[in-house]
Amino acid sequence: MLVSTKGRYALRVMIDLAEHPTDGYIPLKLIAERQGISEKYLESIIKLLVRARLLTGLRGKGGGYRLTRSPEEYTVGSILRLTEDSMAPVACLEPGAKACEHASECRTLTLWKGLDKVINDYLDNITIADLIHTNPDEYDYII
Repeated sequence: MLVSTKGRYALRVMIDLAEHPTDGYIPLKLIAERQGISEKYLESIIKLLVRARLLTGLRGKGGGYRLTRSPEEYTVGSILRLTEDSMAPVACLEPGAKACEHASECRTLTLWKGLDKVINDYLDNITIADLIHTNPDEYDYII
């Protein structure tokens, strides 16, 4: 599993908006400036987040974007599953993958299923609120 730039930037956008809840709707330009991300690239990420109803947008003067829920209600796992093609550690565990013809005798399948569970459980137990209120070094786990 390799998290793409899109996934990392989506998390940064969500954190940025969560850190500025009283600012109302935040213009895309301001988010891009604060995060050092190209506005053009950020547009595609924002569209994805709006389509999934993680954000809401308002056009015109005073427009921009804001979270639809509180930061505690967004998990890192749910955001990354939205932006990534797959979070699976191996191809046979990807969503919609054909059943592997070697699955019945695969000595490593249990290992990969366990790793997939650990990854998803870990990411589903960290919220955007957790990322705002903690020291980044706290998430330096060794598995």
